[in-house]
Amino acid sequence: MIRRMKAAEVKPFKLALLELRARLRGDVSALADEALRSSRSESGGGTSAMPIHMADIGSDAFEQEFTLSLMASEEDTLEAVERALERIRLRTYGLCEDCGGVITKKRLQAIPFADLCIKCAEANEGGFGSGRPRQPR
Repeated sequence: MIRRMKAAEVKPFKLALLELRARLRGDVSALADEALRSSRSESGGGTSAMPIHMADIGSDAFEQEFTLSLMASEEDTLEAVERALERIRLRTYGLCEDCGGVITKKRLQAIPFADLCIKCAEANEGGFGSGRPRQPR
């Protein structure tokens, strides 16, 4: 029989997930604001009389692309956190979504939104079990 975590055992993980969710929401908002600021200045919002150098345009485009990439990554992590909070609500937190086995507390302390045990995470590309889409069975 698989042992589910008791409410007292889950509580520190839930608090960590709620804190992480709040931080990620703030980060995603800040990154979105930064990306919007960059695109506004590129679209003529800047009133500088200096001629535009092609290297500056390339640097600005790279910074915006990098910001958007970070934002997408943080949104993926935020989704994984939301799924972990749902697993807490459903009382399935700490159980591997592939094999149904127990995810060690040590792993959950490192990655509180982990949805796979180490063995299944290693079998599923990358080894983090951070909610990335997995191959259908």
